[in-house]
Amino acid sequence: MDFELSPEQKMLAQTVASFAKQRSPVERFRKLREQQQPWDPQVWAHMGELGWLSVPFSEDAGGFGAGMVEVAIIVEGLGRALAPEPYLASVVLAGMTLAAAGSQDQHERWLTPMMEGETALSLAYAERATRYDHGEPGTVAARDGSGWRISGEKVFALGGAQAQHFVVSAQTPDGLGLFVLDAEGPGVDRRVVRTIDGQGAAQLVLDGATVGDEHRLGEPGPSARSVLGHAIDRGAAAACSEGLGVAQTMLDMTVAHLKEREQFGVPIGAFQVLQHRAVDMFVEVQLLRSMSVLATVQSEHDDPQVRQRAISAAKATLASSGRFVSHEAIQLHGGIGITDEHDIGLYFKRMLSLNAVLGDEQHHVERFAAGAGF
Repeated sequence: MDFELSPEQKMLAQTVASFAKQRSPVERFRKLREQQQPWDPQVWAHMGELGWLSVPFSEDAGGFGAGMVEVAIIVEGLGRALAPEPYLASVVLAGMTLAAAGSQDQHERWLTPMMEGETALSLAYAERATRYDHGEPGTVAARDGSGWRISGEKVFALGGAQAQHFVVSAQTPDGLGLFVLDAEGPGVDRRVVRTIDGQGAAQLVLDGATVGDEHRLGEPGPSARSVLGHAIDRGAAAACSEGLGVAQTMLDMTVAHLKEREQFGVPIGAFQVLQHRAVDMFVEVQLLRSMSVLATVQSEHDDPQVRQRAISAAKATLASSGRFVSHEAIQLHGGIGITDEHDIGLYFKRMLSLNAVLGDEQHHVERFAAGAGF
């Protein structure tokens, strides 16, 4: 099988790398964190101008009609620079849910402004009692005249701290339904949640939030549940791609440190035992790369069992390999590795977050084991 990128994909990867170096160095993330600002709307708008926010959407919806390979290229590049803009949250999770379930009018109302970088979206599906099960939400949507009244609570909505609109899952009389809610709409109480990686999330308390029927995406029931599940799987695949970018950067930083840091008059990288540990890190990064490619390719598969098997294997690998690379990077940096002043700790925290979102190691191992043929 040929895994070589096309000329267009190589150009995209180079563009993302150049953007990350010039417009989004890690120093920018530190500054935003100190200002308690989740991300920069100007940088988000620039991503829209570059066309990155339109990449996975069909031409009918106003996008470029590319696929998850191009998404993976972008998020891996952004992960290398710890760019905090909510590409995974807004484009992959909420955006692709809206694209799959919404009508053309709904695309023009909510998806087009996001693709242009004017607004951001967030998918609010997680709840306290359901852990990673998205199929039976406790949030309830009841008919209210010609519209809907939605009540419940959502936790850890990725990218939700600064999003203008939320795609919310709720239980209706006909099954699971998907609705678009304005962040400042009636009955919507958004509470910003601090996260270990400094990128933040949101908790939503919906106290009879009222919306018109035009805010409902498609018909409630199995179709909406399938759309939501597919979007979450795509998000998990994208998280693996971003985790790959984080792991590769941690490896690169560690190798550079081994070459520069001197002890007993020689670079510590001259000691064979440390060389072996760096090689072990390289092996784990390559393993993660292989599994991330598999998850990216299979994330578009129509058979849920094939898709989930590949993505769960990749997400479990992200947890194990990412944990190993992160721990080794911290240890090989020595005392400076545990200080906030050094960038390696920021990558360590982002890796912890990526391992937990959209299904942790235990969840994905159990889902893989429950699959047919295991």
